[in-house]
Amino acid sequence: MLCPFCNYNDDKVIDSRSSEGGRVIRRRRQCLKCEKRFTTYERVEQSARLVVIKRDGSHVPFSRENILRGVQIACGKRPIPEEVKNALVDQIEEELHREFDREVESRAIGARVMAKLRELDEVAYIRFASEYLKLSSAGELMAEIKDLAARPRDVKTQQSLF
Repeated sequence: MLCPFCNYNDDKVIDSRSSEGGRVIRRRRQCLKCEKRFTTYERVEQSARLVVIKRDGSHVPFSRENILRGVQIACGKRPIPEEVKNALVDQIEEELHREFDREVESRAIGARVMAKLRELDEVAYIRFASEYLKLSSAGELMAEIKDLAARPRDVKTQQSLF
C-alpha cells in the first residue's frame, strides 16, 4: 500500500475492524517512513461486475467511487457525516446489484441518488438535481425548488434512511 502522503511502499497495520455488518474491513495504517497514519477499506469485489450505460450510449465499468464523489460534491459543506454519505452509497450499490444483472443505465443510478438525497438533505438534493437534470435556467431551478417545498415531509422516512 502506497502512503498517500509520501508515496512510500511500506506500512504497518495499527488497527483492523469489521464494519458495515462485516462486509468491509477498516484498517488503520502507519507509514514506516513519514509515520503519518491513514485508513484503508477492504470490501469483497462483486463477482458479476455491473456495466453502466451512459447517456451517450458508451459502456463503462460500475464505480462506487463515482457515486460517492457525486454525493460528496452535492453535500459540499453541509453538516452530513461521511458515514451517512457512505451508507447512502452502500444502499444504492446494494440495490443496483440486487436489481440489475449485468448492465444498468446511468439514469437509473442518478434517479436513485436523487431520491436518497431528497430525503437526506434538500440543499444537497437541489445541487445534485441541478447537474443531473441539466437545469438550464433559474426558472427550471425554481420549479424544482417549489416542487421540493410542496412535498409532504416524512420525518420517520428520513430517520430510517440511515
